[in-house]
Amino acid sequence: MKTFDAIEKRHSTREYKDQPVPKEMLEALVDAGRRAPSARAVEPWEFVVVTDRGRLDILASLVSTGAFLKQATACIVVLCEDVKYFLEDGAAATQNILLAATDLGLGTCWIAGDKKEYAPDALKLLDVPPGYKLVSLVAVGWPAKSSHQHKKRKLKEVIHWERFVERPRNKDPRIERVLEANSKLFPPK
Repeated sequence: MKTFDAIEKRHSTREYKDQPVPKEMLEALVDAGRRAPSARAVEPWEFVVVTDRGRLDILASLVSTGAFLKQATACIVVLCEDVKYFLEDGAAATQNILLAATDLGLGTCWIAGDKKEYAPDALKLLDVPPGYKLVSLVAVGWPAKSSHQHKKRKLKEVIHWERFVERPRNKDPRIERVLEANSKLFPPK
């Protein structure tokens, strides 16, 4: 698959077949993650691959937005040392994993980590030593049904040349609900 094809086909999968992902494929995903760009070439990442059903179920119960982990047959947990650019580096590694999984025909869903209330419990469950941040949990498995990428804003709606130009924006009700909920959790200072 070509890179742009993987970008166009990548979408969040929340329903999985009860079929394990081969170890070699999971290793290939982590290999893609470790090849991400890293600020100052620090490469602060570590990856915990969880395939044990019991541990996946516990993660699913801890992660408020990840109940679908109960269906996934694997989870790749992206951790980074607490360095200056840990979040940027870990996010780049996560994106590489998502695109590589798409290329292999696997379904994934990126679950947030660092700022979530469950991060300390997830780190404890995985025996992560102090000094590491939970960047993301990536649910991995064979998709239970075919799906497609949600409609994205058009290029002409998001691109600006030379300077930002304010223009009307069509508001997606799903995004508006999330923004409203976040404003209640994180009010402006």
